[in-house]
Amino acid sequence: MAVTVEELYRNYGILADAKDNLSQHKDAYQAILDGVKGGPKEKRLAAQFIPKFFSNFPELADAAINAQLDLCEDEDVSIRRQAIKELPRFAAGENLPRVADILTQLLQTDDSAEFNQVNVALISIFKIDAKGTLGGLFTQILQGEDIVRERAIKFLSTKLKTLPEDVMTKEVEDFVFTETKKVLEDVTGEEFVLLMRVLSALKSLQTVAGRQQLVELVVEQAFLEQALNPTDADNVDRLLQCTRQALPLFSKNVHSTRFVTYFCDHVLPNLSTLTSPVAELDIQLEVLKLLAEMSPFCGDMEKLEANLTMLFEKLVEFMPLPPENAENGENAGSEEPKLQFSYVECLLFSFHQLGKKLPDYLIDKIDAERLKDFKIRLQYFARGLQVYIRQLRVALQGKTGDALKTDENKIKVVALKITNNINVLIKDLFHNPPSYKSTVTLSWKPVQKTEAAAQKRPSGEEVGAGAGAGGVVKKASPLPRRDARQIYNPPSGKYSATIGNFTYEQRGGFRGGRGRGWGGRGNRSRGRIY
Repeated sequence: MAVTVEELYRNYGILADAKDNLSQHKDAYQAILDGVKGGPKEKRLAAQFIPKFFSNFPELADAAINAQLDLCEDEDVSIRRQAIKELPRFAAGENLPRVADILTQLLQTDDSAEFNQVNVALISIFKIDAKGTLGGLFTQILQGEDIVRERAIKFLSTKLKTLPEDVMTKEVEDFVFTETKKVLEDVTGEEFVLLMRVLSALKSLQTVAGRQQLVELVVEQAFLEQALNPTDADNVDRLLQCTRQALPLFSKNVHSTRFVTYFCDHVLPNLSTLTSPVAELDIQLEVLKLLAEMSPFCGDMEKLEANLTMLFEKLVEFMPLPPENAENGENAGSEEPKLQFSYVECLLFSFHQLGKKLPDYLIDKIDAERLKDFKIRLQYFARGLQVYIRQLRVALQGKTGDALKTDENKIKVVALKITNNINVLIKDLFHNPPSYKSTVTLSWKPVQKTEAAAQKRPSGEEVGAGAGAGGVVKKASPLPRRDARQIYNPPSGKYSATIGNFTYEQRGGFRGGRGRGWGGRGNRSRGRIY
């Protein structure tokens, strides 16, 4: 016979009045446990009464936890929320990892209020025992259903960084690192990004040695020891994602050498055949931008000359010779070569950065005929640059504020940054011997605050002028996020009408093709395993 509300209150009173003699009233606590078999009112009371006296009846611990779990799965969402709210009160001693495991499984709920309640409960037991809570979370990440794994990883990526230092101790962070490495043995692209976010936020990995450890993890995922299959979109996608994760970790002490070498060995030779993982993505521009961003952090290279040669050859491809009738001052019309400014900015910047390590490359390693051909191309490109720079400055002169925020003017501001950067770098290469001393800020990168602060308040014309002789942009223009792609490639002085803006979504999977993008990581759906 089901327990009534009156009986629940009576048994609650017995236990509340017993004080030091609680253990003698086991039958009263058992009656409260039986409340989970009653109606909605009885269940709500049971959800509150069971945890209140839980610690006084260790011999009924399993029965009490199971009774509370029944309530966590009740059809009535209000009962579920009440039961979940009380779950942290069971999280003591050896029961805590089990409660953490249960709460992690409950993340699969589609009810937003219930989901938030689970999050709150998990955070509360984190403050009791962070390592034990992580044990429950990682157990489900490694063995649970896909939806639970996905939400547990997202929980870690968003919540760990909010926990105070007295919770996220060095021991706890070491545990996170160890367990995350296990998870990384089989992850999708999206999971990899989220887990790298978890690790990158750990205070113990903010040192040079810590960042180097993170780079090593990314290198393992990137499969840099294998040749790139340029026609395999997932293969290309993995490289892009890994490179993007490694990029913020590079510095003068944590080098990008292996990635830069891989790009020179495997990506640049296959640039025209790369298969984009996203339809709207200009894959050639994407990889060239990544290479340019990595190149300043390159250390000593075994294949420096070979890498410079590959960059040189690719640069020549994108820097056309002048039309035969151009010398006569005739208009080449539709036959005039298009100047791929965005591509050239990336390649020229990368060549300039690596060239610092071998400053005599253009003098000693390139024969006179090829060097002459290269300088003709540079000169022709530079002439085209001057035309565009003048046109852009005139178009932007006097424009400030909202006027610069129109789509057309955004394109022109970006174009001006690109052309000014190329102009500065070409001037360096025209020195005899070539110089590698100028500094430019890549057109899609924000201006460093120290640089911006050093500038006077710019006029509209100066915004149009963009980078000066030193290549420092005087005012950051309104730009899309870094993952928005832009290419400025105007033929014969005409400007593009649009900038291609889109969100680059991670896709595909890692580790032997077991990712969701490659046919699924494997179906772990087994139902709840409380």
